[in-house]
Amino acid sequence: MSARLTEQQIRQLQEMVLLHYEQHGRHALPWRQTQDPYCITVSELMLQQTQVDRVLAKYLTWLDVFPDWQTLAHAPFRQVLQHWQGLGYNRRAQYLQQTARIIQKEYQGALPVERHPLLKLPGIGPYTAAAIRVFAFEQPDIVIETNIRTVYLHAFYPDEQHIHDQQLLPLIEQTLPKGNLREWYYALMDYGAMLKKAHPNPGRRSAHHTKQSAFIGSDRQVRGQILRLLTAKPLLSRKKIEQELHIDTDRLERILVRLTQDQLIARSKQRYTIYQG
Repeated sequence: MSARLTEQQIRQLQEMVLLHYEQHGRHALPWRQTQDPYCITVSELMLQQTQVDRVLAKYLTWLDVFPDWQTLAHAPFRQVLQHWQGLGYNRRAQYLQQTARIIQKEYQGALPVERHPLLKLPGIGPYTAAAIRVFAFEQPDIVIETNIRTVYLHAFYPDEQHIHDQQLLPLIEQTLPKGNLREWYYALMDYGAMLKKAHPNPGRRSAHHTKQSAFIGSDRQVRGQILRLLTAKPLLSRKKIEQELHIDTDRLERILVRLTQDQLIARSKQRYTIYQG
């Protein structure tokens, strides 16, 4: 299709998306009730590759324990991991605390607004930087993630495969309303989530679609089990971890080495503990 949309196409998409949001939008999500840059950043990192329901179970408790950059920056990493458990991809907790320390040290406790410094922060890629700019600072930016991608694939590429984001970005830019980009992007996300349930997932037609590998029995599951174990019982030997998890010695050694390299755990006198940095 042409990269240039007609005024009618733009108006039809905006009306359809905003009407759905008015009638069915997830307005009560707590991170949609704030523009605090810290709260927005926490929610965006939690929501990476994690379902909304799982984040809801953790988000408000996290903010009670770590209400701001300063508190998070000075918290023991063991405590950070304890409150992250259940969300998976534990390096995100590490990135969030590293970001908090950088914000305190280099930015006087205030998250930068511009894209370039945001992209330098741990765990913040192009989507997260754009989302923070829009949701925390109301800055115009092009936000694309799985649900938003689904909307544009469904609306403008219904019969095509392997569509690249570079084909969608001009369409997203053209359909941006004049004001209230926060509401528009939230509406797009909710409309895309509905489309995934109502149709064979249009996102699968994206050139960027990847099927997530099975979690049960994966190294990722074992990593989480090791971190959960060391959070509850510091300073365990490899043998004790092996006994607790009933895992093959060679596989365990490989995973322990990687966790150590990732600075999630540390080895101390033949025992392992949570990395303190």
